[in-house]
Amino acid sequence: MTHVSSVSLHRFEVVSNEEVADGVFRLVLSSPDLARALRPGQFMNFEVPGDASHILRIPLSFASADAEKGTVEVLYATVGEGTRRLSLMRPHDASTVVGPCGNGWSVDGGGRALLVAGGIGAPPVVAAARALVGAGRTVDVVLGSRSASTLWGREAALEAGADEVLVTTDDGSAGIHGLVTVAVDELMGRHDYDLVCTCGPNVMMAAVARVCEDAGIACQASLERMMTCGFGACNTCNVQMRAGGYKACCTDGPVFDAREVLW
Repeated sequence: MTHVSSVSLHRFEVVSNEEVADGVFRLVLSSPDLARALRPGQFMNFEVPGDASHILRIPLSFASADAEKGTVEVLYATVGEGTRRLSLMRPHDASTVVGPCGNGWSVDGGGRALLVAGGIGAPPVVAAARALVGAGRTVDVVLGSRSASTLWGREAALEAGADEVLVTTDDGSAGIHGLVTVAVDELMGRHDYDLVCTCGPNVMMAAVARVCEDAGIACQASLERMMTCGFGACNTCNVQMRAGGYKACCTDGPVFDAREVLW
């Protein structure tokens, strides 16, 4: 996986913060040093102002980082008090973020890659698409969501250079009615892949990892844990490994070789 960068405290200013799907917001922040340092698959830990009793930072991944403009694009769902307050931040509001944190996607190789996202797992998958296409690979993307109203990422994946983008929804309101594995099976029946990258709910990633292991395809999984500190000090984001023991999601991950994880 991508080597971890030096973690620092960065100030950021909000450029825009808009709802782009039901309960899903797109935050664009200005932080030039951070934008230059971030690598696809890494994450940041946000301090959200508005409640002094809320001492924990919020870990969020990113969809793109523009080193020239000094901006970072973050997609997040409002799932608790912290992300609700984050959604209330307006242009020119400022705070701090710890990052870049963790190890990201590995884009080595030259074959076709399949990227599979579920829900708010789409941003790091879109970031992976940009990196893989930039490295000369052909990329296909599967995006799964509960419904059309919560879906994000199709246009972003196409803008990143994806060749095929398939959508699945639990209720059938957009794309294929069913789980992401239905679309994965369809694409694997039509193309040969040497890499799969996945991010989303644990049960979804476990299913994708099993499909890849059975097919003999390398699989990288970006895991979701409560990465409280972001640099390996608090031991709240442990990941159980198949060979025994644990690794820290925030420093050893969040991207892992899926074969090494005890799902």
